[in-house]
Amino acid sequence: MTTTTASGWDPAQYLRHAGHRARPFVDLLARVPDLPGDPPVVADLGCGPGNATALLADRWPGARVTGYDNSPEMLARGRADHPRLAFAEADARTWTPAPGSHGLIISNATLQWVPGHVDRFADWIAALVPGGTLAFQVPGNFDAPSHRLMRELTGSARWRDRLATALRHDDAVHTPEAYLAHLTALGCAVDAWETTYVHLLTGDDPVLDWVKGTGLRPVLAALGDDPQAREAFLAEYRAALRAAYPAGRYGTPFPFRRVFAVARKGGAV
Repeated sequence: MTTTTASGWDPAQYLRHAGHRARPFVDLLARVPDLPGDPPVVADLGCGPGNATALLADRWPGARVTGYDNSPEMLARGRADHPRLAFAEADARTWTPAPGSHGLIISNATLQWVPGHVDRFADWIAALVPGGTLAFQVPGNFDAPSHRLMRELTGSARWRDRLATALRHDDAVHTPEAYLAHLTALGCAVDAWETTYVHLLTGDDPVLDWVKGTGLRPVLAALGDDPQAREAFLAEYRAALRAAYPAGRYGTPFPFRRVFAVARKGGAV
């Protein structure tokens, strides 16, 4: 059983599927143009354990790259695994860098945790130098069985008193069209798209193992002081996931939709 840390983020659990989780970030990076600045200043907002931040340093070895996160556990893991990189504590809900200070602000699977994150775009675009880029990807799978079953279970008669308010999904992310509209209104050239990956997961109950590291965190945190209730919830959820995602001969297919946007300030993407 994985132990949930005080902040709810367990770097080891998150990194159990690091290869699959990094794939959308690699695809996002492929659409980011050359960066302005000498050297370019890069912010990885919501950097987690720093594995994606390291890819930024590989892509732009001369840049000043900093990973920002509000989880002490994630930052500690990043500093331990990547001692040559810079990390700092920051909250995406309030982080506002100086105007004209960055060549790239990039965020990987973080903004879904930030209510009203489109309202932060103006400050982040203002923080870019001319020709700088804001790029992000967010999960768009809140209607998938993994999340729908989670919501149904938290709202069931057995769990609703304790968990009815644990999850927030209805407005967690927007469509590519909505992101394009918000960012073009701020004077950017925008590339917005969506992709559905089909990850082939292995091991016992791999979909449950995946969501333990991310979307299930609020539920586990809400039940963290009651191990028996926590295990009872996991048993119900595990059974539902096994039915929704049957294992095949070579593993368990896990479709996962992602939404992407790359916005260049005052220039073509």
